[in-house]
Amino acid sequence: MMKDVATRGLVLLGCGKMGSAMLQGWLSGGLPPGSVWVIDPNPSDWVKAQGVHLNADLPASPAVALVAVKPQMMGAALPAMKALGNAETLFLSIAAGTTISTFEAELGAQTPIIRSMPNTPAAIGKGITAIIGNSRATDQHLEMAETLLSAIGQVVRIETEDQINAVTGVSGSGPAYVFHLIETLAQAGEAQGLSPDLALQLAKATVAGAGALAEASDESPAQLRINVTSPNGTTQAALEVLMDKDRGFPKLVAEAVDRATKRSVELSRG
Repeated sequence: MMKDVATRGLVLLGCGKMGSAMLQGWLSGGLPPGSVWVIDPNPSDWVKAQGVHLNADLPASPAVALVAVKPQMMGAALPAMKALGNAETLFLSIAAGTTISTFEAELGAQTPIIRSMPNTPAAIGKGITAIIGNSRATDQHLEMAETLLSAIGQVVRIETEDQINAVTGVSGSGPAYVFHLIETLAQAGEAQGLSPDLALQLAKATVAGAGALAEASDESPAQLRINVTSPNGTTQAALEVLMDKDRGFPKLVAEAVDRATKRSVELSRG
């Protein structure tokens, strides 16, 4: 599969932070720089130094064209790729808010298209990306997308395109929720007399460690919570606040994810 990509070529439309993270993963995994074409008006010095084809004429039938431009730039960038539509090139999009039907309208209904939603931990290879293909995307196309996107973390398949909105609300926007938890946990530590640097170090390490434990453990997050909660102890005292059904995490997080999901729907409709 990756041999086909190396032979036919891969086009990367847009190479910002996310595109660069993927490119670094592919090159580290053995994809030859000469098999990659990058289209970007303002490439970084790092991209310039990788030996890829930069803003050059594209191959006639690349294996994959990965669309990694910002949604507001899509209208200007995508027409340049139209010649690759309605053919054998797989279009893989990581652009938020741009629907499969939008790509089909621009590239042609016979174009194999996979839409994906990654998240920002992809920058350090710890992301998770959800994918969904159109009717022209085969199992082989989906496997190719999984292989490429695994360079930046885990990959999951969803059943319908509208689930992208819920994915956005949970994992797409989710890192910001966690960053805010770290921020507020550190502030709470300061309020109890800790120095700002120490409070932040404790908050970062606690969230990172708990997340790693949750991912590595066979036990559910609920059971891990129970394991750490001694009867009438300090954790129980805190959880009585955080788990309050009227003002705690369950209500706040549900409202936050619902609002993010609805906003994702609004943005995809233009």
